[in-house]
Amino acid sequence: MDLRTLKLYKFPILMALSCAAFYFAFAYDLNRSDFFKLIGLYGALFFLSFKLIQQLKTKLKLLVILAVLFRLVFLFVLPNLSQDYFRFIWDGRLIAEGWNPYQYIPNDLIQLQTFNISQAKELIQGMGSLSAGHYSNYPPLNQLIFAIAGWISTSSILGSVIIFKLIIILADIGTFILGRKLLKSIGLPEHRIFWYILNPFIIIEMTGNLHFESVMVFLLILSLYLLHQKKWIWSAIIFGLSISIKLLPLMLLPLLFRFFTSDKTSLNFLKLIAYYLIIGITVIISFLPFYSHEIFSNFMASIGLWFGKFEFNASIYYLVRWIGFQVKGYNIIETAGKVLPLITFVAILGLSLFRKKMDFKRLIENMLFAVTVYLLLSTTVHPWYLAIPLMLSLFTEFRYMIVWTAVVFISYFAYSNPEFQENLWLVALEYFIVLFYIVKELKQGPKKVTIV
Repeated sequence: MDLRTLKLYKFPILMALSCAAFYFAFAYDLNRSDFFKLIGLYGALFFLSFKLIQQLKTKLKLLVILAVLFRLVFLFVLPNLSQDYFRFIWDGRLIAEGWNPYQYIPNDLIQLQTFNISQAKELIQGMGSLSAGHYSNYPPLNQLIFAIAGWISTSSILGSVIIFKLIIILADIGTFILGRKLLKSIGLPEHRIFWYILNPFIIIEMTGNLHFESVMVFLLILSLYLLHQKKWIWSAIIFGLSISIKLLPLMLLPLLFRFFTSDKTSLNFLKLIAYYLIIGITVIISFLPFYSHEIFSNFMASIGLWFGKFEFNASIYYLVRWIGFQVKGYNIIETAGKVLPLITFVAILGLSLFRKKMDFKRLIENMLFAVTVYLLLSTTVHPWYLAIPLMLSLFTEFRYMIVWTAVVFISYFAYSNPEFQENLWLVALEYFIVLFYIVKELKQGPKKVTIV
């Protein structure tokens, strides 16, 4: 390497080393209650990642190596921003011992004399009373991942965590390969994929905090890639598997109506029906190993909690809640939790039925808008929920999701106090910035708002 080349890479090397150091501090020397340190590290990582992508966007191999190395920093440490992994390990060990995670509440199960799994009390304590008091709400393919760790690592929490992280890293590598291919096939710049793969939001929330949206995104992108290649049967099967990781892709199904039926022929309509049927059959088959007469009611009861009981980092819902207090004098979450999803469904139907002829790019754009509406109307928006719309946005000219991932960590302020109380001024700041960019892009046209 000559002096000129060394000078060219001097600053990117320094930025990459700085990123590695900040990720190490994030993984090994951060308590989630230390909000200012958390937001300072995240802000620095986001800025440095932005610059790395900007300066090295033609050096794909180098950026891929950095993306993998940054993830490996988190490999041998327990998550420090989430405790969900205790429930993942619990469910996996249940399956490994022949118990059905959809049939038993952890607090009840641990009282049985016939029950015995390794580190049961530690797992119960770690997952917290809320999770320990309810049935599992994780779909069956997600449970299979938990079971893999349950079979391989029977008595080590860290061992199970390492297995989960390796699976997530492999999913992200798959997302890079497929996302890059899909970008190229529809005539978009390949380097856009790094706004997912090298985004500190994805690295921290997926590999660092063990959220399996990463696997769901991989399967969804694989399904979309196969659909673009006109391999619609395999696309439908993989789409069903993505739903069996997380349920969120279900809301995207109505958008396929216009895509399949833009050319109004009976053959295309039959393909649409077949596509839906294959997805449905795939999801049903994935549930069969866990089948019992109470599985549906238990699973749906746990899912229903998210709409009728929980509230976190919401936007429009918090305004509705405030109005409810003024009018009714109490929290109207149970009513709002039923009405807001209906509004979301109507909005998605509008995107499905009333937009003009839909090509593949318009399909992904509509999917982005659908998930955005869902998040803006949700009672609970955890940071990791942004993974799907972030990925979808890379195949459009809209960049507001990149902005949202830059500011979403503001929501972690809630963990800086013992009562886990949100600062609504900070929540308002987050959504003001996000909505500003959404409105600006919709008004001026996305190509006029330059971020990358």
